[in-house]
Amino acid sequence: MPILTLEHSYASLPERFYTRTNPTPVREPKLIKLNHTLAAQLGLDAAALETAIFAGNTVPEGAQPVAMAYAGHQYGHFVPQLGDGRAILLGEVRDPHGRLYDIHLKGSGQTPFSRRGDGRAALGPVIREYIISEAM
Repeated sequence: MPILTLEHSYASLPERFYTRTNPTPVREPKLIKLNHTLAAQLGLDAAALETAIFAGNTVPEGAQPVAMAYAGHQYGHFVPQLGDGRAILLGEVRDPHGRLYDIHLKGSGQTPFSRRGDGRAALGPVIREYIISEAM
């Protein structure tokens, strides 16, 4: 039985909205923090999530990893094609109430949108993003 039962509404869009890409493995991945409360709210088995599946070394069964493309303003100008340079969407999980939630890997390596960056995320900013998301 898969650890995550993933749906793929985003990956079912036309391919101009994403690029299929796999995460880049890391040496000796370590789990720093798992939000057990969120896992329970999503109906996920927290103990099963304490593996290295979110390190990007292996793609979870049923995942269809994509880097999302989008448009927006950057440096004061509209840019018709931007994208996730360090995030990979594995798919979505449906919570017990039927709501869909994206499951992303952040800092999981280069994507076609990385613009010469390595696609990684430093630990400090990731911890800051986690704390801010909890506060929100």
